[in-house]
Parts: sequence; C-alpha cells; structure tokens
Amino acid sequence: MTTEDKAAKPNLRQKALEYLAKREYSAQELQKKLLQLAQRHQHKSRLQQREDEFAGDESAVDIDETLSAETHAEIAQIIADFQQKNWLSDQRFTEQIVHARQSKFGTMKIAQELKQKGVSDTLISDAVQTLKQSELENARAVWRKKFKHAPSDRNEWAKQARFLQSRGYSFEIIKKVISDSNEE
Repeated sequence: MTTEDKAAKPNLRQKALEYLAKREYSAQELQKKLLQLAQRHQHKSRLQQREDEFAGDESAVDIDETLSAETHAEIAQIIADFQQKNWLSDQRFTEQIVHARQSKFGTMKIAQELKQKGVSDTLISDAVQTLKQSELENARAVWRKKFKHAPSDRNEWAKQARFLQSRGYSFEIIKKVISDSNEE
C-alpha cells in the first residue's frame, strides 16, 4: 500500500466517533456503517486502479465478503473497545429509540425497528414491557391528533383502525381507543 493509499484510507475509529457524536447507534448498526465505509473506500481504490475497465461506473456498493479479514477484525475491535468504554451501548440506544418513538408509534412498530437495528431480544422485551404501561394513553393521543370525532359508520371505523394499526398498535388497543371515543 502506498503512502497515498494510506492517506486516502478512512480512519474507521475516527469515523465511528464522528457517527456516535451525532446520535446513538446499536452495535450492529455502527458495524454496518463502518463496513459500508470501508467497502466504498475499497471500491473507489479499485476504480482508480482500473479506470478504463470500470468506465467510471460508481454504482451503489453493498457489503460483501471482499473486505479483508484485517478490516473485519479492525471493525470488530473498534466496536468491542467502544462497548467496553461505554461509548456504544445497545441499552442506551434502546432507551433513546423508545423515548423518541413512544408518543407516535405503538409497541409492535417500535419493537420491529429495534429488531431491525440488531438490538437483542432481551432488551426488546424489556422495552416492550415499559411501553405497554402507557400504550393505551399514547394511542388515544395519536388518535385524537388525527381524528377529532368518533367514527360515524363502519367505513370510518375501518379507516381509523387502519391508521392506528399502521402506527403499530395492537387490535385490542385499537378497539379500546375507538370504542372509548364513541362513549365520549
């Protein structure tokens, strides 16, 4: 590797710190971001080396196994080091997501988002237990913000139920919210 290549190679540790300075990440999410960064750098290096062969095609890069074992090990070491120093915490990430999303979304949607971000099932089940305590009140607030009055017919009831369902609320919660609105 030439001095020019080393200078152009991204400092993965520094980029990870920059990412974490902006917001919380789950360990899996940060690892994926760093792998994509390393992959893009590798792709750009190859393009520079074989400019004629690639004809300047810089299409979107997906993570694949072409990264060296050294790069994978470096990223794993960064993640482990950050977790040990408590700079990266799935627990803190989960709390942040729950806090930010609970006033707009139901338990199912938040749990699905956490699962997609690579949060452990234990942390997700703890978050779900916390969310269940205030889910009915949150669903009522979301419903009131969108709909000012109770449904007058079946079509309107279905419309309101679909809205709440799209926000990740369970059918039991949806029935309670819409039924209670009829009684008000």
